[in-house]
Amino acid sequence: MDKPLSFRQEITAVFGKPVAENPTQVMVEAAYRHHGLDWRYLTLEVDPAGLGDAVRGARAMGFAGFNCTIPHKVAVIAHLDSLGESARMMGAVNCVVRRGSRLEGENTDGKGFLESLRGCADPRGASVLLLGAGGAARAIGVELCLAGVSRVRVANRGGARGRELTDLLSSKTQVRAEMMPWKPPFAVPADVDVVINATSVGLFPDTDGMLPLDLETLRPNMIVADVIPNPPRTRLVREAARGCRVLDGLGMLVNQGVIGIKYWTGVDADRAVMRGALEHVFGG
Repeated sequence: MDKPLSFRQEITAVFGKPVAENPTQVMVEAAYRHHGLDWRYLTLEVDPAGLGDAVRGARAMGFAGFNCTIPHKVAVIAHLDSLGESARMMGAVNCVVRRGSRLEGENTDGKGFLESLRGCADPRGASVLLLGAGGAARAIGVELCLAGVSRVRVANRGGARGRELTDLLSSKTQVRAEMMPWKPPFAVPADVDVVINATSVGLFPDTDGMLPLDLETLRPNMIVADVIPNPPRTRLVREAARGCRVLDGLGMLVNQGVIGIKYWTGVDADRAVMRGALEHVFGG
């Protein structure tokens, strides 16, 4: 039977500020086309003061769901009906899903990063240095602890926020979590296995932005990961690639996008199609 003629499209989106550099639309709409879905993904800049209005608008217009990025991952919680287990534990939401008349918050960041890391190494027993303490850092820290890392150190310029994250990890998991002072140039402890930049340093247009790391303290056996997808080869990735194994932000972005598309559409999206669309945009 022929498909009924309809000009209605299901709408998904990302809310953030700034958001012009966010490439999520490229990979998500590539997946929609590949799987024959008449869906759209909008990249929408939302000021923090207007976040509540934006969520109410998405609800009124019947959005199937939306992502949240900087600076909305924590603030959006106040505007939702409920949280999934991982989002509740982390206190951060990056993926909102319409279920009936309700908007429910989920978190796919940590799961996306973990999937990317597992393609490079088994996280069990690893010692981790987490740079940053925002929404992405919360998600990644919780998922790594649940995956069996042995130790997490958190370094953040704001001491209070860093301590809040270490307290969260210590109280919700069995992993030893501790705060490290952020004193440039920051020396990476010799026993660290995985270094993760979960800050926005290096994000387009600040493509030469660099964390105040002592690069001499990066060792060849370390994995250095950056969560920033644009550009994929941040300055940190370029510098660390001279001796360390590196993970760019595209792997995490694609993996969390696959989970989000499954939440919204029920379809298992093709990772290769999504990564290929991003690599085409960035000339990779």
